[in-house]
Amino acid sequence: MIAATSTMARGDAAPVDVRHLAYFVHDLGDAAVARRVAMLQSGGMRVTLVGFHRHDTPPATLGGAVVIDLGKTRDGRMAHRIMAVLKTLVRLGRVRDATRSCDAIMARNLEMLVIAACIRGHRRLVYECLDIHRLLLGNGLMARAVQAIERRMLHNCDLVITSSQRFIDSYFQPRRLTDAPILLVENKVLALTGARVTPATPPPGPPWVIGWFGMLRCRRSLRILLDIVREGGGRVELVLAGIPSDAEFGDLDAILQLPGVRFLGRYGAEDLPSLYGGVHFAWAIDYFEEGLNSVWLMPNRLYEALAHGAVPIALAEVETGAWLRRHGVGVVVDVAASDVPALLNRMTPDSYAALRTSIAAIAPEAVTIGPDACAALVVAIADGRLPAAAI
Repeated sequence: MIAATSTMARGDAAPVDVRHLAYFVHDLGDAAVARRVAMLQSGGMRVTLVGFHRHDTPPATLGGAVVIDLGKTRDGRMAHRIMAVLKTLVRLGRVRDATRSCDAIMARNLEMLVIAACIRGHRRLVYECLDIHRLLLGNGLMARAVQAIERRMLHNCDLVITSSQRFIDSYFQPRRLTDAPILLVENKVLALTGARVTPATPPPGPPWVIGWFGMLRCRRSLRILLDIVREGGGRVELVLAGIPSDAEFGDLDAILQLPGVRFLGRYGAEDLPSLYGGVHFAWAIDYFEEGLNSVWLMPNRLYEALAHGAVPIALAEVETGAWLRRHGVGVVVDVAASDVPALLNRMTPDSYAALRTSIAAIAPEAVTIGPDACAALVVAIADGRLPAAAI
């Protein structure tokens, strides 16, 4: 049950008969969903998207893929999301009709797996698990109920896809949750042309600019970053971009009044070069669900930062920090609130240049995904032939 369980090399992905995938997702507006759809299409699959949305207007199509909208849900509102799933389960006719021509089904997150399993029939069922929710690790009544659902669902899966080796080593294997093969597909930057991403060079520092991009849901990270800017005396600036969690932050207006802090709003994959090219460091620390999911996950921003030349900052005790140490890049700290300000206080243009040089030496395939890997992913989904190494 590990990523490398076959002898097929990544470049040897063969054509497959399964060419139409029903992809069930929890948020149609998630940029990571768009990236996965692009990967699947590059590998030769036609995709029909089925899912909920978090914004007022769901997309009519996504990268050319047909979209079946299941309604609106809210970030951080588990009870509301459960009710939305239950409502969908009692009116599955439209979903079943829209996916009748699909050869395989893939579900992103557990709530979507429940829906997908109900219309599966005899088709292959793939579970894409990119987060381990705290309920899956708890001991309460609700937690045990959710865990029972997960065990039942996993028993029927043909393949599990996950984004961190720690999810495999610390969750799936110790708990013996599934006999299905597990494929590691990291959250790398999509590079379908095969060309290496050319990092931009940020303006000389100081001030040293820290970028925090993506799903902004960690209140403790925001507090630490604001303190660093406030106490930096103009030596440190902060740039935020992405989707702030209303459940965690509320109104950002007051936060943005602090000098040296900017919020650029939502962005797309095409904006990554300019975003990361405008900062020196990328915040890859996440205390959300501290001690649980945040210890194991591998965030998108780690790969995005490295692909575009920004220096990631991560905690030593989590998988992100371990990854940086293995590759000899980035900044790894023990206590962010004290270690990061100390690091920036002694940072010089020469020491920063050395950090950038180490990033330039990293192998492109460590942070980007190309066409061959996309083809290998499609083969794994279609008939279970796994590549020889993680994607």
